Amino acid sequence: MIIGVTGGMGCGKSTVARMIEAAGFRRIDADAIVREQVLTDPAVKAALQARWGGEVLRPDGAVDRARVADKIFADEAERRWLEALVHPRVFAAWREQLATDPAGRWVIEVPLLFEQRLENWFDFIVCVACAPEQQLTRLEQRGLPRPLAGQRINQQLPLAHKIEHSDFVLWNDGSTAFLQAQVDRLLAAGPTAA
Repeated sequence: MIIGVTGGMGCGKSTVARMIEAAGFRRIDADAIVREQVLTDPAVKAALQARWGGEVLRPDGAVDRARVADKIFADEAERRWLEALVHPRVFAAWREQLATDPAGRWVIEVPLLFEQRLENWFDFIVCVACAPEQQLTRLEQRGLPRPLAGQRINQQLPLAHKIEHSDFVLWNDGSTAFLQAQVDRLLAAGPTAA
């Protein structure tokens, strides 16, 4: 059983994935794989530096993710180049983790699930959604200026598309307790009961 969790930026994907993990699933976070494995790979760092110069590396040698984000959100061709570099490595890491327990119950948090046409990886897809104003407010609270947050949201597939193509939708405009109740109901009546 593999559940994919997706949704818009700032909608609460990580919160939902952690709630499902707490119910006994093993969790894979695609963004964490990028941060902790892919962007620390010397070959990837060398490719980034060759493409964009030393400005994308911090003085300690780590990738400056904010500078990389500036590059890819400003230029579609650069975003596609980075995805071609990063995504095969992310998928390889998934396969390696899934192989450790092929019959296990997994939840995989994938922000670009539909953008990358990954629907066939999952038994069920859960979209976490919220109102656009809530999204912007949450991203501002994370330190992303509102105009930049809006620009980045607009470069992803519309949330309505993700909602339409998901098996389940959880609405995250209320309290954490309300979100937890939706997760509990989903797990009681949805994918794990099928």
